[in-house]
Amino acid sequence: MTRAAIEDLFARWQQYVAARDVSGFSALYAEDAVVESPTAGGTVRGRAKIEEVTRAWLAGFPDVAMPLDQLLIDGDRVARIVEAHGTDTGGFLGLPPTGKPFRLPIVLLNSVRDGLIVYERRVYDFTGMLVQIGVLKVTPI
Repeated sequence: MTRAAIEDLFARWQQYVAARDVSGFSALYAEDAVVESPTAGGTVRGRAKIEEVTRAWLAGFPDVAMPLDQLLIDGDRVARIVEAHGTDTGGFLGLPPTGKPFRLPIVLLNSVRDGLIVYERRVYDFTGMLVQIGVLKVTPI
């Protein structure tokens, strides 16, 4: 893929997230794509499962935004840095909603092929997010 095609792919990713278009978002992933994510329970395989995980995120955090901070491209490998922010108004992972906001820097490591995302590793502080939304409590030192 050319650099311009990769930039376009991830610009559409941003647009679909902002529009809450889960079908459009999921179509950017190959049928056999693999996503590794703490909130997905580890490794998710296939476009349908990726769509399921995305729907769960949007149900838990209906106002979530994920603006792009940086896009680094090296051949067919892409690193994206975003900062997700939103509010736990829908409940997450089967827990009742807390109504609390969160800000979460995320690094997304991708591989692309034939105009689609074939691999994605989502790296973020999941525990810190749970503390922010009030699911976990911490004791100050």
